[in-house]
Amino acid sequence: MKRIITALAITATLAASGLALSACAPGAANPPMAAVDFTADTIVIDVRTPEEFDSGHLAGALNINWESAEFMQAVDVLDKSANYAIYCRSGNRSAQAIDMMASMGFTNLTNLGSVDEAAKATGIAIVND
Repeated sequence: MKRIITALAITATLAASGLALSACAPGAANPPMAAVDFTADTIVIDVRTPEEFDSGHLAGALNINWESAEFMQAVDVLDKSANYAIYCRSGNRSAQAIDMMASMGFTNLTNLGSVDEAAKATGIAIVND
């Protein structure tokens, strides 16, 4: 529940600042994140394009497009001390996003690699909604 509230707060903050963000609330049937050492409030970020995100993403993931000119502005409003798990198509863009976020002062960042690797590591279902 706390993760849903956190995701909604981030969505509201970004929307209020005029930034595009896609978020999907996780379903109750999603298994817990047991394969990766996360806290209950870890925020999962998909850094792929909105089109890639729409083709299938982890339930509850935020979509902040690495290729967007607004990427830095979008992540700058996030809590730099929160726990983030980031994925993309292959792990390349997520690694670049993590490097950028670390240079901005974020301290708790995990690269989940590809969407399939992220689903396997977290136990979170891939959804198309």
